[in-house]
Amino acid sequence: MTNHAQHGGRRRSTIAVAASVLLAGIGAIVLFSGLRTVAGPPQPPTNAVRSLATYARTTAPAGTPAASASSPRKGSNLGPILNASPPVAIDIPSIRVSTRKLVDLGLITDGTLEAPRDFSSVGWYTAGPSPGELGAAVLTGHVDSYSGPAVFYRLGALRPGARVSITRKDGSTATFNIDQVLRFPKDRFPTALVYGSTSRAELRLITCGGSFDQKSGHYADNVVAFAHLIA
Repeated sequence: MTNHAQHGGRRRSTIAVAASVLLAGIGAIVLFSGLRTVAGPPQPPTNAVRSLATYARTTAPAGTPAASASSPRKGSNLGPILNASPPVAIDIPSIRVSTRKLVDLGLITDGTLEAPRDFSSVGWYTAGPSPGELGAAVLTGHVDSYSGPAVFYRLGALRPGARVSITRKDGSTATFNIDQVLRFPKDRFPTALVYGSTSRAELRLITCGGSFDQKSGHYADNVVAFAHLIA
């Protein structure tokens, strides 16, 4: 992808295409059955599903109006903002995720977002901001594999206040605080909430969740963890 603005002004058409088919490949194949329990991977609490307006209102920076999902808010308390630098490692101690297997993701020929080929890898959507830049950086990973849990199997167990540390290519570390973990039906994925511009540096961690259809090999939902940069 080329000719994208440095902060927050990524091409809206690219965002719409990518988000409308977000993670089509994540969990979209028949994966392990003998090891899958009835409950499946951890899921966010059922009362965690909130509207865009509610999430924006409860996570806006202190002393400012709710963050817009369509444009950055000038003059607000941005908090820490880092220069662009690709992610090279991610650590989430509370759910025992620690990997240097970070891969770049883009769109494939049919307009869908790529999925990491390796079940232990985390993918970064390179058409969006890098973690720590102004805007919403998007990282994705598989929930399970042919033989067992994959890198983001426990993503649904994250709780507000958990920390996510992302090491960047320039040697810096971007530390994020988890604000909320939500679950959305794939056919009603909230494009603006996940991909829209923000008034600070934020992070989206995404995998599959909800019920698993053995016939189609698909999960019904996407689990999305929302976070903001604190250091």
